Amino acid sequence: MLIARVVGNVVATQKHRKFEGAKLMLVQPLNLDETPRGGTLLAVDGVGAGVSEKVLIVLEGRAAGEALGRKAAPVDAAIVGIVDSVDLYAIL
Repeated sequence: MLIARVVGNVVATQKHRKFEGAKLMLVQPLNLDETPRGGTLLAVDGVGAGVSEKVLIVLEGRAAGEALGRKAAPVDAAIVGIVDSVDLYAIL
């Protein structure tokens, strides 16, 4: 799982039948200091996230599809939560 920020919506007039009714979003994975980490990803939204929200994403295909209740769907990334806050604690 990774923390990411939603940076855009994707509109598709035609898509795989397993994605009918699903919302597609562009997400930017983040480092702990909220700087971008790697490239932007296409993710299926399972929680109703909006642009600029910080979200939790799953990147494993099978886990991502099952988290959305779409078994056997060709999913690489799924939004599975909206992040309200992150608290970091140092372990000594």
